[in-house]
Amino acid sequence: MKRHHIRQIAIDIAIELFASFLCAIGLYNFAVSANFPISGVSGITTILYYLFDLPIGIMTIVVNIPIAVLCYRRLGKSFFWRSVRCIIFGSVMTDYVAPLFPLYTGDRMLSAICTAAICGIGYALIYMRGSSTGGTDFITVSIKSAHPHLPLGRISFTIESLIVLAGGIIYRDVDGVIYGLIINFIQGIVVDKLMYGINAGKLALIITDHGSRVARVIEECSNRGSTIIDVKGAFQHEEKQMVLCACSSKQMYEVEQAVKAAAPESFIIILESNEVHGEGFSITRVAQRPARIPAKGGKQLHLRKKK
Repeated sequence: MKRHHIRQIAIDIAIELFASFLCAIGLYNFAVSANFPISGVSGITTILYYLFDLPIGIMTIVVNIPIAVLCYRRLGKSFFWRSVRCIIFGSVMTDYVAPLFPLYTGDRMLSAICTAAICGIGYALIYMRGSSTGGTDFITVSIKSAHPHLPLGRISFTIESLIVLAGGIIYRDVDGVIYGLIINFIQGIVVDKLMYGINAGKLALIITDHGSRVARVIEECSNRGSTIIDVKGAFQHEEKQMVLCACSSKQMYEVEQAVKAAAPESFIIILESNEVHGEGFSITRVAQRPARIPAKGGKQLHLRKKK
């Protein structure tokens, strides 16, 4: 158990270093060079960088101190110290590693897209290890712990958009506000997609009188199993069967056509499934475990969103 624990910590640190590197590249090499009004603590530190030439990484630590003190009890000890580790990693990467790479000086729209995509991947990897990058992440995860059903990307987008709008009003940069909102929107999608959509697929609900026949043709055409559930119609109270089948997006068309041919009278409902885990579906999350979000009192709340 001790060896496993040490191995897990080593994996956490390795992924956090890589994720911090991505966040630093997105912030320093794309956002700062394009003069975007970045949201959150990063936005504050970039303003200080422009006005007083203060190092972004060091100022990130300084600005995070009061936020960390205020949110410590809500976040819990374990999550807090993991986040402090990520803050230090990110600060070092921003001040000493990112400047080693060339700055992007091309189109601002492309810079905004790259900022959102690169930072989104980095933030998602950090969230998936049960940590954060501090700043507004502390506020975001505190809200998440109070309302577990809300997606992290959506919470983050709302908070960061308000900060970008406030910065745009202060500095009167309308284009900057637009670019900042684009960054936050794409970044929120990337975070949610990586955390909850890597194993996305389709879910078919098939109401039929021939459940066994439908299940058999599904297995023959897609090599997927299914579940048969006895149901009753609400209008005529007829006894029927519902066949539930989860498969990949590519396989769903074949399943649909096979079911229509085998049982034309069937009622077919096809839904989006954010994640599918189990036999026949690979688990591709980095940690292969649910994200650990601190609950009130420092306890860990294990969350896994899937359909």
